[in-house]
Amino acid sequence: MKSIVKWLAATSTLVLPLLGAQAGAAGTADSVVKVFSQMRLPNPVRPWVKQNPIEVMGSGVVIARNRILTNAHLVVYADEIFVQGGQGGDRVEAKVAAIGPGIDLAVLTLEDETFFAKRPPIARASKIPEITSRVAVQGFPVGGNSLSTTQGTVARIEYDIYETGAAGLRIQVDAAINPGNSGGPALVDGKMIGLISGHAENIGYIIPNQEIDDFLTDVADGHYEGKPYIFDQFQTMENEALRSKLGLAKNVRGLMVREPKRRDPSYPLKEFDILTRIGTVEIDNEGMIQAQDNLRLSFMSQVPKLVHDGTVPVSVLRAGKTIEVALPVSREPDHLLRGYDGSYPSYFVCGPLVFSPVVSNAISFYFQYNPQLAGRNSPLTTRRSDRARFPGEELVVVTAPLLRTRITKGYAYPFGQVVSEVNGTKIKNLAHLVELIRTCKDEYLTFRFAEDYAETLVFRRKAMLEATEPLMSENGIPRRGSDDVLAVWNGKIAKTN
Repeated sequence: MKSIVKWLAATSTLVLPLLGAQAGAAGTADSVVKVFSQMRLPNPVRPWVKQNPIEVMGSGVVIARNRILTNAHLVVYADEIFVQGGQGGDRVEAKVAAIGPGIDLAVLTLEDETFFAKRPPIARASKIPEITSRVAVQGFPVGGNSLSTTQGTVARIEYDIYETGAAGLRIQVDAAINPGNSGGPALVDGKMIGLISGHAENIGYIIPNQEIDDFLTDVADGHYEGKPYIFDQFQTMENEALRSKLGLAKNVRGLMVREPKRRDPSYPLKEFDILTRIGTVEIDNEGMIQAQDNLRLSFMSQVPKLVHDGTVPVSVLRAGKTIEVALPVSREPDHLLRGYDGSYPSYFVCGPLVFSPVVSNAISFYFQYNPQLAGRNSPLTTRRSDRARFPGEELVVVTAPLLRTRITKGYAYPFGQVVSEVNGTKIKNLAHLVELIRTCKDEYLTFRFAEDYAETLVFRRKAMLEATEPLMSENGIPRRGSDDVLAVWNGKIAKTN
């Protein structure tokens, strides 16, 4: 959660008063707009409520078909969204038509389309700019009402992981970018090369048109599926001892497969395979491909272009022979711990305990409110970088302070502890935990936790269930669980894997 707030603070403007505007710059000025939203972020400690509302201001640009393109982080948890022209005037209500939190892009539509009468779609460049190209960034940073334009150069183009989670092409510029610029355009020769998405000291980051086009193609059906990725793990091939052990000739270039995504015999990649091509493009010993003149990118940049029926074509050198294989890709990350991804957390209340899946954004809060977790071999630390060991695996945590009642006498707060077992059965995910409690006929419910020195909590099952509604009422909890969990609790879905 801190990362979401930090991202908002760094790239947008938190505002309380309504801001006016003065006449903006010429050229693309009419295509650049202000975006205002009122957000309620997830609450990592009490998942049944949202955090208090905050107001956020950023920028957006008009694109084809009377739509506005902006950053996802400006609108992802918005209750209300308004758009205003750069020269002021009335704010017009907007709604999210499509959103990709990981790639940090969103499309807004307006009920009142007369807003677009004098605001044409911004002209967009068709090619990636050259390094050192002069760039102008536009938006509405804090400190003024009118459109701001600052100048700089394109410093770097790379394929990297965004702060918002996805991997993609990213343009780094040295133009001054400040809070409020987020969602505005970056321009080369008067045409947009991408959308401003963040900044650090003396540098700014741009989502290029190529990523924007992929996003717009993806959401054309109204649903965002996400980007396809390769989740096998690779190792560079520069070390001579490594190359000698593998018996590689000097002219062989590529990446070594260090850990295939799966090790079953049917999987097309094996440990120590050498990935030499993706499609028809050669991969060098650093995992890079020649994308265009004077531009090298990670071979991963080719995956969205080549994916077909869930696979990409690659060439592999195995035992001295070249093999052509169809390598599976996935749009679903296989990380055990993931972010909120634009959703509110699932949860379930049972007596004095509130359970929720561990979300990476919330981990710092668990340690903040329960410092004793440190040094106790918690999976929150030891498994933070793990892949899921099986489909649907989740870590389930006690996500709120113990709701005190007579049946908790003598127990310490288990806040932030990961549930390992219920009545001797290892927990797969939150739905599995709920199903175990729902179908249990034993006199007692016994909860064991994964951390060293963690108490085992034992409750009489009947007393625990009977205490649930009174404790919910006393603590202002309106519902026993989120919709997905209540479906399991009510026996409509028996989701245990």
